[in-house]
Amino acid sequence: MSNEALKRIFKDMRSKIARSVCPDSIMDDLLSKNIISEDDYCRLRQVPVARGRCQDLLLLLYFSPHPQAFVYLRLTLLDEYSWIVDEIDKNIPSLTSQLQQLQPNRSRHGKPIIATSFICINL
Repeated sequence: MSNEALKRIFKDMRSKIARSVCPDSIMDDLLSKNIISEDDYCRLRQVPVARGRCQDLLLLLYFSPHPQAFVYLRLTLLDEYSWIVDEIDKNIPSLTSQLQQLQPNRSRHGKPIIATSFICINL
């Protein structure tokens, strides 16, 4: 599951997540994994209302350069908010289906053809 796919799902669910999740332990975990910086962590802790902290955290992650920010966010939510992760995971098959419909190359049996390429570098 890619970070971009999860990012789209989190974006669609942002209000439900902001209403339901207390971001403090999530922020601790994301800080320990270097997904958010200490400066971001301190700034987020200054937001007095949990819903506002959660919204600011999601906004920060949407603009994060970290290549797996939403993958880590999903993993972090798994312990305390497994019902949200279940809902996120329910959206993954529909996203996969949409991506398959966009893929123009199909075999004669109607199944997607997946092209891969590898780059080998000798040092």
